[in-house]
Amino acid sequence: MAQEKSKTPDAKRIVSSSHLVSEKAAELSEVEYGLIVAWNAFGKWMVKAMATAVAEAGISVSGGTDLNVLDILCLHSVNHRARPKKLADICFKLNVDDSHTVNYALKKLIKAGLVSSEKHGKEVLYATTDMGIDLCLRYRAVREACLVDGFMPFDGGSGAELGEVARQLRLLSGLYDQAARSATNL
Repeated sequence: MAQEKSKTPDAKRIVSSSHLVSEKAAELSEVEYGLIVAWNAFGKWMVKAMATAVAEAGISVSGGTDLNVLDILCLHSVNHRARPKKLADICFKLNVDDSHTVNYALKKLIKAGLVSSEKHGKEVLYATTDMGIDLCLRYRAVREACLVDGFMPFDGGSGAELGEVARQLRLLSGLYDQAARSATNL
């Protein structure tokens, strides 16, 4: 049965790069294409939802520049549980190795008045300002209005299937992290 699956013609598979499809793991190429499309759709959603929240709040982000995906992820991460965060904690939570990109996003958020920073010894702690908290809540309202109801038919509103999807995504994340470490040793 497994061999029959692997003999499915590549033309019937939905993949981003046919040259990566192999007899050993053809389905992996389909999963990776799904991840690519989902990540880009999620990023587009975050940017559009945040732009709507910013417009509703009537605020101006530094120099009129819209917040990008990493900026938005950092804002939500800093706001998480209403506790100040260190740069290293934000990077760890977001699984970002290049702390410079997160640091740049935080500086942009500070300049926009959405995040504040305070030095404690050698560490800098970041916290959301009142305006940042308000913007996060406005983003949540846009999310509720545009997205949440769309997930109701997904699993009848119980959340069980979505919970399983979340678990599978975390599993995939771990596999790709391990593969990235292995690739550096080849």
